Order: sequence, then structure tokens, then C-alpha cells
Amino acid sequence: MKTLAAIAFTVTFGALSMSAQAADPLVDVEWVKANIGKPDVVFLDVRGKIAGKSKSDYLRAHIPGAVYTAYLKDGWRAKDASGTPGMLAPVDKLEGLIGGLGIGNDSHVVIVPNGGKAVDVGTGTRIYWTFKVLGHDNVSLLDGGMAAYTKEIDEKTKKPVNPLEKGAVTVAAKTFKASLREEMLVTKADVAAAQQGGVSIVDHRPHNQYLGINQHGGAKRPGTIPGASNVPENWLTENGGGAFRSKNALEKLFAAADVSTSGEQINFCNSGHWASLGWFAAHELLGNKDAKMYDGSMLEWSADASLPMELKVNLE
Repeated sequence: MKTLAAIAFTVTFGALSMSAQAADPLVDVEWVKANIGKPDVVFLDVRGKIAGKSKSDYLRAHIPGAVYTAYLKDGWRAKDASGTPGMLAPVDKLEGLIGGLGIGNDSHVVIVPNGGKAVDVGTGTRIYWTFKVLGHDNVSLLDGGMAAYTKEIDEKTKKPVNPLEKGAVTVAAKTFKASLREEMLVTKADVAAAQQGGVSIVDHRPHNQYLGINQHGGAKRPGTIPGASNVPENWLTENGGGAFRSKNALEKLFAAADVSTSGEQINFCNSGHWASLGWFAAHELLGNKDAKMYDGSMLEWSADASLPMELKVNLE
């Protein structure tokens, strides 16, 4: 016979398990096909300018029931009070945006990027990170994106085998209430302290920008954060495409870059886009729950003349 304490523990543990609602970080095409039409699953189509796509591509063909959002225009990111662009938008604005897409706190959100290149997968991982920051764990990413979903072609019709739908999907707005995880938000002061304290800092920009040979148009100075390691974003997906590498392959790549897969880690890039791929690989796929992302990244860091930069190649 169970004691009252044991019963209480069982009930409490069960409640905690139900409330967690943590979904698998990645789902595949077969999972998508098996879950089309389920009322608690929202497919969020995020194809857009970064992938050379637009809403017209969504209107021509999308996963049945999928709703569309424009990553660069709908308000997922915003300029902060200091003028740094591309930062996490105000929580109340995000709550309204997400609820307006028919997403509630009980929804399983499946983000669907184009899946052609690592950079457009970054659209998906950045929005995924945003949901996690807002306290919503019931979120996944379609590995390989729409490119994977439409890859199989019928030999006779020359059209994709998997079901597609045309036109816009109209959804009823829902109430989405965020529970902000402030511990996931990293400031430049946090990065400076981490840099002085020997915390692993990982630059996910292309190697030429890491070296200081080239720089983003919005960066004020070339180079990288002193002591940072470099794991370019296109290392993380297969041949720089839309599908993530296996855990084993990621472990080998992190080792090659002399980056640990455990312990405190801060991931950055120029504006928190490429870095979201690195954070996703480290935190979600490799299981390093001490990995964080620096939202302001190089656009914020390089604008503060009091913060140090490391120029590995000086061309002057």
C-alpha cells in the first residue's frame, strides 16, 4: 500500500510532467503527415525574404492548415531602447502576434522554414528560441523544412506526393500568455563578465567575419569577442542545407572547433540569427542546458567602444 507521502509525490510528479509539455526539438516529414488536421497542432510557415521566398510561395502551396508569418515584417524582432536592431520584441507585442496566429498556450507549434540553406533554417531556430524565452516549450522545428516536405515527386504528375493546400488559412485568434524566462536573456554586461571569467563564447558568423577580414554592414568594428571560438552556422546543417547534422557529427564539429558540449556557453553572431542555430544545436540537440544566446550580438557589442575586440587578421 502506498503511503500518503508516496501518493502525494506521484500526483505532484504527474502534474509537473503534464505541465512541462516539452516537445521534441525536431520532427520529420512523416510526423508532419501523421499530425495534419489535429486541432492542437499549429504548423507555422516562416518562409520569407531570407530564403528568397515570400507569402506568394505560401499561397501557392503549403502544408494543409499551416498559418503564415513574415519573420522580418510581423514584429518578431524590434529595435531596443539603445537602438540595437533585431532584438527580442516587447513581450506584450509578441503575445498579440502569437495569439493572432491562432496559437494558444496549449498549442504544439511546429515551425516550417524553407529548408534550402542553413541561413533560412535560422529563421526557424530564431522563432523557436523566442517561444522558449516566452516559456512555451511545446514547440518543434520541421527538419529540412518545406524543401524536405516537397522533395518526393510523383513520376507521372511531376508534383509533390505529400498533401499541399493553396490560399491563405484563416484562424480564430487565441489568447497566448507568456511566462518570460529572463535567465535566457544575455546582456552585453553578462558577456563581458563571462569573457573575463573564461566562459566559453562561440561566434557563429562566417570564418571571414570571425577573423575580421569582412564585417556586417551594421557592425561598427571588425573582429570578434576576445577569446571566442568559431563554429560557422553552415557547419551545423548537412552541407549547409536545411537539415541538421546528427548528434554524433555535431559533437565532432564542436570538438574540432575546441568547443565543449557541456558547461556555460554563450552563442553570438551579428544580430542573433545565425547564433540561434548554434544555440539550437548546443542546447536542444546536444543537450547543453547551460548554453545561452546573446541577442544583441556583434551589432550591439561592436557599437560600444569600451568593449574589447579581437582582430585576428589586420589588413591595415
